Amino acid sequence: MSAVSLSNIVKRFGDYTAVHQMSLDIAEGSFVTLLGPSGCGKTTTLRMIAGLLDPSEGEISIKGKRVNDVPIHKRNLGLVFQNYALFPHKTVAENVAFGLNYRNVGKEDARRKVAEALDLVQLPDLGARYPKELSGGQQQRIALARAIVIEPDVLLLDEPLSALDANLREDMRVELKRIQQSIGVTTVFVTHDQTEALAMSDQIIVMSEGRVEQVGAPEEVYNTPATEFVAQFLGASNLLSAHCKDVSKSDIMIELPHFPQITIPKSRAPRVSGPGPVRLVIRAEKLHLKAKASPAEGHLAVDAIVENVDYQGQSARYFLRVGDHQMQAINMIEDRPFAAGAKVVLQFRTKDCAALPVESNS
Repeated sequence: MSAVSLSNIVKRFGDYTAVHQMSLDIAEGSFVTLLGPSGCGKTTTLRMIAGLLDPSEGEISIKGKRVNDVPIHKRNLGLVFQNYALFPHKTVAENVAFGLNYRNVGKEDARRKVAEALDLVQLPDLGARYPKELSGGQQQRIALARAIVIEPDVLLLDEPLSALDANLREDMRVELKRIQQSIGVTTVFVTHDQTEALAMSDQIIVMSEGRVEQVGAPEEVYNTPATEFVAQFLGASNLLSAHCKDVSKSDIMIELPHFPQITIPKSRAPRVSGPGPVRLVIRAEKLHLKAKASPAEGHLAVDAIVENVDYQGQSARYFLRVGDHQMQAINMIEDRPFAAGAKVVLQFRTKDCAALPVESNS
């Protein structure tokens, strides 16, 4: 039985459809991320699961029970929002205990549960403080403690890290995953940050314009994107217009100007069924810039010119020209970055490439 099941969910706001025919099963105990740009429907989907919005069509089930007509306070869900929504006039302990007050939990049990929740988020000694006395990271942990103290069936997180600075955000990303794993609660996480999604998720649902583009493990959606949108949104990719010459059970052969013939595993192009136009996908970090040299074993090589350099400290993002192709590569800097105008050799492994059929609207 799935922890959360969405069946043909549609959400309309007047004439605007925010979510189109979405079906999804979320496994018990998993950490699932709804990922996509602003306006793609991910928060609308989360709010329908929570009971804050009613679906226009379709059914929502939690642990096998249809909840379309069940109000939010009867769904046994933990919620953490972007702004934390802590009560400023209540102490930390009172904030954490808020949900228990509506569940007929005795005072002693409530005190014990609050203490356990504060221990879990590693803030055991802050119960008497008020939210204004806490840092942003501490407030985020208190909001999380309040959500998990009720032992929810599902934990819903709507961009809970977006208000934090970059370093604290990385720390809290690790901490949040640790807490989720320690209690085993099914978690649905909303973010537009691809790094968060890749680092934290068991499964990623990539959304665009209210539709699901791809569902899969982080490695799957990153290395084998199902659509051009996923390839472009998740990481920095080169999408090159090419031609599939032949398809076998194990490989596909691809040709494109200024490149040697490329043979890639069929598993990296599952939607390419036969000869014809395709998009070759090469992640920017899979292209390695070298001075004039023979390619490493198992690599192909192609001449390129560096047109611009985006220096990023430990790494550099290079904007390159290969014949009439504009490309980008992200490489660690060993000594000093290549300069604009430099002639280089791009090396890459064919097993790091993917291919997509040309989409009708492209």
